[in-house]
Amino acid sequence: MTTPNKTPPGADPKQLERTGTVREIGSQAVWSLSSCKPGFGVDQLRDDNLETYWQSDGSQPHLVNIQFRRKTTVKTLCIYADYKSDESYTPSKISVRVGNNFHNLQEIRQLELVEPSGWIHVPLTDNHKKPTRTFMIQIAVLANHQNGRDTHMRQIKIYTPVEESSIGRFPRCTTIDFMMYRSIR
Repeated sequence: MTTPNKTPPGADPKQLERTGTVREIGSQAVWSLSSCKPGFGVDQLRDDNLETYWQSDGSQPHLVNIQFRRKTTVKTLCIYADYKSDESYTPSKISVRVGNNFHNLQEIRQLELVEPSGWIHVPLTDNHKKPTRTFMIQIAVLANHQNGRDTHMRQIKIYTPVEESSIGRFPRCTTIDFMMYRSIR
């Protein structure tokens, strides 16, 4: 009997941020869920605590909707899942969709997860590695391990590329330094 390979964990997304090439933009979005148990909703999904989680409460698919006020460039979606802690609540099949609103979402990724334990990095890029521009991201949990009904997701992070401006990047400058630079020009 063969055992399927486990989904390898990705690096902690905070390492991505430290490179200075991406920044987390989840706080700029409006988040909603298809359902949740009381006390296990968006706040737990976004609290930077790997011990807390969103727990759905209803029939599949379970949905996480992330809506931006303006068209936004997104490069990577990071989801934290932990099969050892959550067992049948752990997603096994996820669809990632993007669009302008609920009515025109298009699937750009479908993931099969095998006993994931850690961060799952989902590139939101096209075939040329160009980031996606969108108003909305929807994460749909289509199936869970062991045919579980409800889902646990422990954290979700969304990253945009940090773009260099025409005057260059200021990785360690203060606002005053930047203002002085502008006044010199």
